[in-house]
Amino acid sequence: MQLGIFAKTFPGSVPLTVLSAVKAAGYGVAQFNMACAGLPAMPDEIPADTLAAIRAAVAETDVAITALSGTYNMIHPDKAVRETGLRRLGVMLEAARALDVPLVTLCTGTRDPVDQWAHHPDNATPEAWADLLTEMEKAVALADKAGVDLGIEPEQANVVTSAEDGRRLVAAIGSERIRFVLDPANLFEITDRDTARRVVADAVERLAGRIAMAHAKDRKADGSFATAGTGVVDFPDFFERLRQAGFDGPVVTHGLSAEEAPGVARYLAGLLAP
Repeated sequence: MQLGIFAKTFPGSVPLTVLSAVKAAGYGVAQFNMACAGLPAMPDEIPADTLAAIRAAVAETDVAITALSGTYNMIHPDKAVRETGLRRLGVMLEAARALDVPLVTLCTGTRDPVDQWAHHPDNATPEAWADLLTEMEKAVALADKAGVDLGIEPEQANVVTSAEDGRRLVAAIGSERIRFVLDPANLFEITDRDTARRVVADAVERLAGRIAMAHAKDRKADGSFATAGTGVVDFPDFFERLRQAGFDGPVVTHGLSAEEAPGVARYLAGLLAP
């Protein structure tokens, strides 16, 4: 497994500056956000010189970009907002193709009209699920055209909340382009270490063979998010189960400060070492 971090953890809008910080903190791969290149996270277009700058930064630092962030609210109550997001996803997929990045990550969305990471009671309705399937079919068509996979992350506040929901989505769409980003801390809210371990183990088992990337974020027992290794997630058990499931991809940490990044790198590297 490869040790990585959200590039946006580090300040800067120049790819070389940001990826150099990633390298200096002890990480070999990064999940990249276009904000790290001085653009909106989901731009309407990406200039050729921006792509060239990203490519040059990767070559100079030897930090591989394992995924581009392409999140937008796929079930936003306003159809026009969804259409804008889908168009921008197409831009991100073409950028991934140009940069030889294998994955663009998604947000399956919420009915909350303001915050795509906020829970809304209508997320569980048949209408919300139907909208997700319609949007996902369009996203898969764009991904097929670009030759890039889509990374779906089960998240408590979104319409796909669990590994079970993820399998349901795969069954409905039937595309090999649908892969999963597995963040153990997003699979539960308030729980203890033993229960968290069981929930995470079940998710790895259900999604085995389709996990493209793991995230390393933690939760405290009270439900608040925490830096990896400081909460109830059993990371040694999580990584061992990933190995047993045949996963050998990137493990990307986030939800931490730039100052915490070197210490977290040392902690995770120790667990990921053969």
